[in-house]
Amino acid sequence: MLRAEVVLIWVSCSVLLLSGHLTQGIGVNWGNIMSQPLHPTTVVRMLKDNGIKKVKLFDSDYRTVSSLAGSGIQVMVAIPNDQLQLFSNDYDSAKYWVEENITSHLYKGGVDIKYVAIGNEPFLKSYHGVFTRHTFPTLKNIQRALDEAGVGNKIKATIPLNADVYDSSTGKPSGGSFRKDIREVMTKIVKHLNKNKAPFVVNIYPFLSLYANDNFPMEFAFFEGGSKPIYDNGVKYTNVLDANHDTLVWSLRKAGVPKLKIIIGEIGWPTDGDKNANVRYAKRFYDGLFKRLASDKGTPLRAGRMDIYLFSLFDENQKSVLPGFFERHWGIFRYDGKPKFRMDFSGEGHDKLLVAAKGVKYLPRQWCVFDREIKNMSRVPANMDFACNYADCTPLVNGGSCSGLDIKWKTSYAFNIYFQMQNQAMDACDFQGLAILTTKNVSRGSCLFPVQIVSAGERLKFGSMLTLLLMMIMFTLLLL
Repeated sequence: MLRAEVVLIWVSCSVLLLSGHLTQGIGVNWGNIMSQPLHPTTVVRMLKDNGIKKVKLFDSDYRTVSSLAGSGIQVMVAIPNDQLQLFSNDYDSAKYWVEENITSHLYKGGVDIKYVAIGNEPFLKSYHGVFTRHTFPTLKNIQRALDEAGVGNKIKATIPLNADVYDSSTGKPSGGSFRKDIREVMTKIVKHLNKNKAPFVVNIYPFLSLYANDNFPMEFAFFEGGSKPIYDNGVKYTNVLDANHDTLVWSLRKAGVPKLKIIIGEIGWPTDGDKNANVRYAKRFYDGLFKRLASDKGTPLRAGRMDIYLFSLFDENQKSVLPGFFERHWGIFRYDGKPKFRMDFSGEGHDKLLVAAKGVKYLPRQWCVFDREIKNMSRVPANMDFACNYADCTPLVNGGSCSGLDIKWKTSYAFNIYFQMQNQAMDACDFQGLAILTTKNVSRGSCLFPVQIVSAGERLKFGSMLTLLLMMIMFTLLLL
């Protein structure tokens, strides 16, 4: 989900069975770029406990996908960007991937796979076209393989795209069209999607509008209508989600597919790592979003229910922070499966906590902290740098949840987060004699000093293993 740029006009997780019609349109992204992921069966139970009916994955990890068998949860599996070249050049490899990652899960009582995501935001400007020529051929090969396997009528291949694939020449939705440098391939893609009755999947982030532009009107990122509206050919826009979405609608019209189904593949609000990334704003955003979704109002140009996938289920402490320090804090649940704040997915004003993950086990309740008896602080900077190079110190940045701590407590945070990420190894709490262990919870206000969970262990990187296997097979064939 690397996104270095945001278009001018910016712009789930259905839970609790409070509103049956709403649960049909809302799903959640489930990522695993974290040091200690929860076991997949624990996550699936949590999804079911919260009434979540749809999930979007970022790979086809066998253990994760298998854990969803018989759950009644609709699944979007994915092919990562780094595998697109393989499948674009070799249909047999695409066919084999479908056999191993799709049809093998479709037995009675198996996995309800609905979509295959071809990459993730492969046309980002920041990628400089690396994936451009491989994306559409892979889309065609995977859909062909699905069709030949006899499942193409119910399982569709699509491409989750960032909203930077379109822009507006006027700064208003009606000026929307696909980006000039990819317009030709985007036109081919949307016509292919339309022909195969597959949806257009777009990731829209109102938060990024604020992050990218300090002058962006904050109220326009939310849904209360407190910002000055935008008028476009008689159409009134009171929030950036509607404006961004309808910029896409105009882009599709101009590409010749005015009725192509749109799914919002990622939308959310982070809770740490930036001045605008906090629990208060996140709750405000979600409260407004779900109230709006419950109305089935849609957008000015697309009335009716909106299909969305909330980003994201968990915080992911090993994600790249290239887009911003907030990137590790999109989860509605903490690393240990505890909800961060009260949320009402029905949009009906029922403010309650989601159901936490059950059966989560923690390492001993101990924390690694700076020894406050030490007066000489000269060795602190180097040891803090070491800790933060190998652990997640993003809550310490300006605007973060721990940014208000003094230097000694910031040092303690860095030492502890490193200690916990090293599974509390005793030699991980030394730092040249600067650190000591304590059994007293040293969390400070909104700044959580975590205790690590007992991890599910290394995930079976089936997708990566499959890629390696396919490459070995192809290399062997070349030698024959």
